[in-house]
Amino acid sequence: MKDFKVAICQMLTTDNKEKNISKAVQMIEEAAQNGAALVVLPEIFNSPYDNGCFPVYAEEFPGYTSIAMMEVARNCGIYLVAGSIPEREGEKIYNTSYFYDRQGKLIGKHRKMHLFDINIEGGQYFKESDVLSPGDDFAVFDTELGKIGIGICYDIRFPEYFRVLSEKGAELIVLPAAFNMTTGPAHWEISVRMRAVDNQVYMVAASPARDENASYVSYGNSRIVDPWGTILASAQTEECIIYGNVSGGKLSSIREQLPLIKHLKKDKYGIEIK
Repeated sequence: MKDFKVAICQMLTTDNKEKNISKAVQMIEEAAQNGAALVVLPEIFNSPYDNGCFPVYAEEFPGYTSIAMMEVARNCGIYLVAGSIPEREGEKIYNTSYFYDRQGKLIGKHRKMHLFDINIEGGQYFKESDVLSPGDDFAVFDTELGKIGIGICYDIRFPEYFRVLSEKGAELIVLPAAFNMTTGPAHWEISVRMRAVDNQVYMVAASPARDENASYVSYGNSRIVDPWGTILASAQTEECIIYGNVSGGKLSSIREQLPLIKHLKKDKYGIEIK
């Protein structure tokens, strides 16, 4: 993995798609001007995070949102993980993250595998499966920066998914997410840090800014974490851009000094990919 700067755009999402895309473009351009080689947006950045909105804002690829992201990636010469958007394919809608290279070409995509269906007494109720379909891909992409994996929000609850990304060579994992005010304070940071430690990877966890008036209130608190579990950069609740320096040397050093991946007992246990 190379040394480079990564940026998270913790943007405030509204019910106006054009405004959301314009804000994303502005923040991406600012991050690129400040030296970021990889820029990351939050989960569902072009739409309110609401089951009623997903079918309305959903786009086939290439669509209005993805074309704008292709153009800004190309114009800025950066790698871009464009958070996620509702993606329509046939009769199905997915929660999909698109990954673009410096020329604005699509490297690949990840469709959220684990749908967010929870009903916490006295807390959050939400069922993505009422509207969305799950993906089935383990997303790891080989780039000039290094091997980059992608998960989306609730995927982080399942260490098996991240172990597979690690087994496929991921050195940095991007997580567009939108944890809420029930699970966020309890589990967000510890989950991001432990996935980094367990798999000895950089974790780039991008959340929307908090809007107390939204139907779904995001926790915010985007984080960039190194393979030792150290927080390199953190946001709070407001709209902002945070930056972190990724070091290939640090990654290699940690994996050599504490060789967790080498110590896996693959002859005793493993994960079967179907």
